[in-house]
Amino acid sequence: MKITQLKVHVLKSPLAEPFAFSQGWVRQRSATLVEVLTDDGLIGWGEAFAQGLEPPEIAAAAIEHALKPLVLGADPLDTEVLWHRMYHATRDYGRKGSVVAAISAIDTALWDLAGKHHGLPIHKLLGGAFRARVQPYATGFYRIRGQGEAARLAEEALRHFDAGFTLMKVKLGYGVDDDIACMHAIGTALQGKPVRLMVDTNHAYGRAEALRLGRALAEYDLRWYEEPVVPEDLSGYAEMRRQLTMPIAGGENEHTLFGFRDFLGAGCVDIAQPDLGSCGGLSAGRHIVALAQAHGVLVNPHVWGSAIAQAAALQFIAAVPVAHHSLFPLEPVLEYDRSSHPFRQQLITQPLQMVNGLVEVPTGPGLGVEVDRSVLEAFRA
Repeated sequence: MKITQLKVHVLKSPLAEPFAFSQGWVRQRSATLVEVLTDDGLIGWGEAFAQGLEPPEIAAAAIEHALKPLVLGADPLDTEVLWHRMYHATRDYGRKGSVVAAISAIDTALWDLAGKHHGLPIHKLLGGAFRARVQPYATGFYRIRGQGEAARLAEEALRHFDAGFTLMKVKLGYGVDDDIACMHAIGTALQGKPVRLMVDTNHAYGRAEALRLGRALAEYDLRWYEEPVVPEDLSGYAEMRRQLTMPIAGGENEHTLFGFRDFLGAGCVDIAQPDLGSCGGLSAGRHIVALAQAHGVLVNPHVWGSAIAQAAALQFIAAVPVAHHSLFPLEPVLEYDRSSHPFRQQLITQPLQMVNGLVEVPTGPGLGVEVDRSVLEAFRA
């Protein structure tokens, strides 16, 4: 089997109501998808994670101009060989960011192809499933004005609970006092309900503010405190972990086994959160899991992309071992973005759904999902 063609699909959809996270305003949803075709008719799909403020054309250009010539004519089953070929060829100008996201997209598509070639879901190729169903958590609580939205966010929490979510991640980072007021309103609204919260400031703060917020939120028994400081501040991460009582999470802005070697080696987190669309794909995900296992750190992938990214995360989560084995270990959970995103539900013919509080891991070949090409055309940039 040989790779005969590689197509890049850039999708965009303006938001009727823009929303903010701590780093800026999101005015459109976008995706960079890659389709890898072979001489025996099989097709694999992958996605480069377009961060909230990232133009999807950056990774698309890297795929088209830097990576495509490296994989055409190759055997798509040589996933590890091709990963290292792409990484070494781009090392001098890549290593982080959109170039590694471009590698991630192709790598995921190769794993999808391998699963289809063998007639197996990706989690089987990764060594088998530790779990067949995954609990999702609702990601939301974005701002539509900025500050002073505590009452609206409390109502949103109740909507997530009514939809069946008992895990929720609250976006913070809009000023410590405003964050505390919002958490108080959300906590009051959910009082007495079997809900556990996480928070994510998207590295909005320096160490002093991050510590102040963490100490103020100690009463909420958070499942984790995500990206408390900027990704470059490894010693700041380690300080948060020493000074605060809740688990510290991060890693969506880290890349490859090399980046996670330093991140985990510095004792930054209790929970590592590689995004398969930017860390280097499923191949790099395997490397990161091995590193994390050796450090006793749980891996819980970040996912904020389309249905392709969601499906890849589910396949990956199925195959992730627990960090600390016991009769009742802490299991990884699935990030389930609840904000407006047409490529999440519409892109595949059978959207991933929560049933009785859990999402089934697809068991079809490869990613286990089928792309609706009419949606590609409807949202093509």
